Amino acid sequence: MSIFNDHRERIITGLALLAVVLVVGFIDNFYLMWLVFGAVYLVAFKEAMALFDVKNDRAFVYAIGVWLLAGIYPYGDDLFVLAGIAYASAIAYNKDLEWRNFFPFIYPTAGMLFMFTMYQEYHILSLLWLLVIVALTDVGAYAVGKTIGATKFSQTSPNKTMEGVVGGIIVATLGGTLIGLYSFSFTAAIIISFVVSLASIFGDLFESSLKRSANVKDSGTIFPGHGGMLDRIDGYLFASIVMLVLLRGLV
Repeated sequence: MSIFNDHRERIITGLALLAVVLVVGFIDNFYLMWLVFGAVYLVAFKEAMALFDVKNDRAFVYAIGVWLLAGIYPYGDDLFVLAGIAYASAIAYNKDLEWRNFFPFIYPTAGMLFMFTMYQEYHILSLLWLLVIVALTDVGAYAVGKTIGATKFSQTSPNKTMEGVVGGIIVATLGGTLIGLYSFSFTAAIIISFVVSLASIFGDLFESSLKRSANVKDSGTIFPGHGGMLDRIDGYLFASIVMLVLLRGLV
């Protein structure tokens, strides 16, 4: 009860988000998934613009265009590469353009496109697997860190401990392997679960470094008790890229 009272707003918001995720996953419709992912992406993109100090409003319009293309083009990860080539060409042509304006097209764009492509290629189970791995990494790290955490993991995120990180990865690897076994071999399930869990740790750490550079506590205020969209999906943005690559390579 003490934990609930101390984190009441955060817990209620988290449960509401989980309910939305479960309903969308249960419906499992391509167009609904595209719309939901698109909403998440555009909010996260806007937050990333602020963290990277991008003042060019046209970047957001281009982001909308990228997601519209993702709805009709089956290889979303290709769009990320094409966006990079297009912007590199534009910079070569116009010396007044800054590379900083392209940063939001790397983060969070790459992670969201890879995640949506993974849904298209490996269906809803892959997203469930990703959700379990990243969630267990967070929960395990928090529980173990609060219990026996003593060694600082990184200056970028002072609240993280090495014990918590290791504990979170172990918990996520075990839980993720159980989910993975429904469709894949034991070897593939345990390797993917372990590496994806590790990637989610550094996804979280990367967003923390962005917030430190921007001198802000949260990426936004859209979720009471949780902060912004990037604060909720940071681990998934790295984990989804790694997971899709491993699924293609190992399965």
